[in-house]
Amino acid sequence: MSVIVCNAGPLIALAGIGRAEILRDLFGEVLVSRAVQTEVEAGGRKGAGADIFRTAGWLRVKPLRQPPDALLDSLLDSGEAATIFLARQESADLVVIDEVKGRRVARNVYRLAVIGTGRLLVEAKQASLISHVRPSLERIRGNGYWIADKIFAEILRQAEE
Repeated sequence: MSVIVCNAGPLIALAGIGRAEILRDLFGEVLVSRAVQTEVEAGGRKGAGADIFRTAGWLRVKPLRQPPDALLDSLLDSGEAATIFLARQESADLVVIDEVKGRRVARNVYRLAVIGTGRLLVEAKQASLISHVRPSLERIRGNGYWIADKIFAEILRQAEE
């Protein structure tokens, strides 16, 4: 069984379009830190995800055994730092982070396998959970979640759309 740790951004993005269950359908249980729970319950810009922890039994809040190390705290916000630290603590197979800096630190400094919301949507299409990636990406953008044009195009290329 794979251990998956998710940051707030992907949860907020997917909850904002009513598709947070993609994480469950792809991975089963997903772990998050308390810092991420706080960010998600705050809901981002439009309240997306505010009640996900009451309705998603597959989403498990896992406490950190100790605070993230000083390097993480100095480089990243508290949610990203806690996500990476939790991934290391739980020997995660995969970390889901969208923010570029967080992805780079997770991948290059801590050698973690990292994907983002766009890749989740591509994998959801490949698993026949969704028929097309573009509408979901457009709705995520429409909710105010920033996706660079270059990344948007690359996601669609990977999805063969």
